[in-house]
Amino acid sequence: MTIYYVNPAIGSNGNSGTSEDTPFSSFWAVENLKLLPGDSVLLAAGSVFNDQLDLKYSGTVSAPITIGSYGIGDAPVIHSPNDGIHSLYASNIVIENIKISDTGGAAIYGGYVSNWTVRNVEVDHTGLAGKSGSITFRTGSNITIEKSTINDVNGDGVWIEKVNGVNFLNNTVTNAHGTAADAVQMNDSSNIVISGNYLDQTGAATPKGVIALVRPVNALVEDNAIIGGGFGIAAQAGTNVAIHDNDISGYGGYSWSYAIGLGDQGNTRDYDISGNYIHDGVWGVAVSAAGTNSYVREGIDVHNNVFDDLSQAALKVDRPASGSFHDNVIASDVTPYSISPTIIAANTFPVSNNTTLDEAQATMLASSDSLAVGDTTDTAPALVATHDSLKIASDLDGAHYGNLLENDSSANGTLLLRRFDGEFVDNDGVTLTGQYGTIHVDSDGDYTYTADAAKLGGLSGDVSDTFNYKISDGTSLHFDTDTLSISIHVDDLLS
Repeated sequence: MTIYYVNPAIGSNGNSGTSEDTPFSSFWAVENLKLLPGDSVLLAAGSVFNDQLDLKYSGTVSAPITIGSYGIGDAPVIHSPNDGIHSLYASNIVIENIKISDTGGAAIYGGYVSNWTVRNVEVDHTGLAGKSGSITFRTGSNITIEKSTINDVNGDGVWIEKVNGVNFLNNTVTNAHGTAADAVQMNDSSNIVISGNYLDQTGAATPKGVIALVRPVNALVEDNAIIGGGFGIAAQAGTNVAIHDNDISGYGGYSWSYAIGLGDQGNTRDYDISGNYIHDGVWGVAVSAAGTNSYVREGIDVHNNVFDDLSQAALKVDRPASGSFHDNVIASDVTPYSISPTIIAANTFPVSNNTTLDEAQATMLASSDSLAVGDTTDTAPALVATHDSLKIASDLDGAHYGNLLENDSSANGTLLLRRFDGEFVDNDGVTLTGQYGTIHVDSDGDYTYTADAAKLGGLSGDVSDTFNYKISDGTSLHFDTDTLSISIHVDDLLS
């Protein structure tokens, strides 16, 4: 397990390359090595390389070959008239802590590869010669791309094709340009997880869409912020697809633009679409096709989503399909559904138990009068919390998407609130001040409301505190809000 160092400022290809004092000067020396499992090639911080790095050898699962960086300063940068890093048939590779920009082709291209991890890599201005996919993998297995940024590229931000096992986690992709470019496209792939990403196509030239999944099998898309583009998520033909707890907004430009679309490019089976906040767009969920009735569309469950500020219906079903649309919250000015009369007559896509935002909030406020938070006795607690079922997205060093809070327990002037299952917050020291108390988010992401006895002094009866959340990292990025109401029984609290 040898570490090789590359520093064009002080190195020489005649050196051994095995210490920081005797580094290589270019990729040529690296490509003439026979890299072994566990070997690392580290590029000097602040250095610039104007060539493509070819990887020809494989590591093992327990001892991958690593391409990374060393030293203090800016990440090393790879420029290239071709791809930044290119490989065929090499497996068990880790690429981390570098930047790839201004390449003619892809930033990273891997064909017939397996067990690759791309971590903390910055990609910028790639695909300048018209090649598609700033990070591209074709044919292989077990590809992970995580904690990386892709910005202002020509062609798709990520292109995955015929890969079994894809993890796309906690990345940021902004502005993949081109008439056929999506932020993320995955074709004919399986066992896919797309989670915790910030994907924004609002500044893309001639935008197509944000996430395109073509014939996926076993795919999970959850906890992502998806903004802009002609569509949010296209999963047009696939099997066993779950789309959960995403914030999808700002998509449009076409009469058919949708937040989530399926049924247009092949058979569609077993889709669970739930917990998403879909807003500021055209159609919500579209089960549709451009002129064909022959595809199978079955087992499509659309439930517990929130639809707001849409110019068309929350649900569109205009081709034969079986499924259900239930327990969603729909703004009063949004058409709930547009379903073909023949499908309504066949009753293959029933609609039930959907409510408006106003109705949902009224129901929650009414139920709070008799809600005993963490208390099974007949005595109501001094503090009770309700919220309006809207969604929140936070990008404070780790994002939170989905319903904000639910009640847990209250005692001694403090209300503890816990997050819904499967959500996460990685914030530290976030405090919101209300009229009668404060909410604090600790380093574990737990929420606590504490009433201020001094502010309640002289009051009696019931009062309420209201928080309109809009948590962001201080940038211009778009996030959404939740309203949390705290009912305070003053006499009980101060007695």
